[in-house]
Amino acid sequence: MSENLEIDVFWSFRSPWSYLATPRLRQWQDNYQLQVNFRPVYPIAIRTPEFFQQVQPQFFSYFGIDVFRVAEFLELPFAWANPDPIIQAPGENGRPQTAEDQPYIHRLTRLGVLAAEAGKGIEFADEISTLIWGGTPAWDQGDDLAQATARASLDLATLDSKALAEASRLEAVIEQNQADHDKAGHWGVPTCAFQGEPFFGQDRLDVLLWRLQQAGLQAR
Repeated sequence: MSENLEIDVFWSFRSPWSYLATPRLRQWQDNYQLQVNFRPVYPIAIRTPEFFQQVQPQFFSYFGIDVFRVAEFLELPFAWANPDPIIQAPGENGRPQTAEDQPYIHRLTRLGVLAAEAGKGIEFADEISTLIWGGTPAWDQGDDLAQATARASLDLATLDSKALAEASRLEAVIEQNQADHDKAGHWGVPTCAFQGEPFFGQDRLDVLLWRLQQAGLQAR
C-alpha cells in the first residue's frame, strides 16, 4: 500500500471561503490516502487589521455577492455568521474597525489547534464552520457548539479546559502556523500547501486535486 500524501491547510474560522472549502477537504481525507494537516490561523482582521481601511471599496459589495453565489453553486447552506467570530464596528470612515477584545476568535482558533492535535482537525473545522456559516443563529449559545464538537468525535468541555490551561502554548502554535502560512507563499485563507506549492482559495481545490493525482494520490 502506498503511503499517504500530506497537505497543510491554513484556515480561519472567520472565513466563509474556508467553510466552503472544508467539506471537500474532509471528503478527500475520507476517500483518498491523504492526510489533511489542519493549521488554523487568525483571520486577516486580526493579522492585518488595516486591510479593511485600504482595500478597494468594491471589495465589500462584491464579496457579499460572490460568497452567496458560490455557496449556491456548491449547494451548501450559507448565512452571515451570527454572531460574527470577529467583533468589528464602523470606523470614522464607515469601514470596519476591529475591536480590541475578541473572545470568539481566540477561543475558536485555540480549540482548532487542540482538535488538530487530537487528529480531528478537519472534522472539527467542518462541523464548527457549518454551525457558524450554515445558518445557525446564536451559534455561541446553548449546546450547539458542544453538539457540533461531538459530531467531530471530541468533547467541548475537555477542549475548553485545555484551551484555558494551555493558552500560551496554543498561541505559540498559532503564531507558527501563521509564519508557515507566509512561507507557503500566500496570505489568504484557505491556502493549501503541497510540496512547495500554495493553492489559495476554495476555487483552486480542483487544481490541487489534479496535482495530488499527478503525485500518485490513491483511493482508500
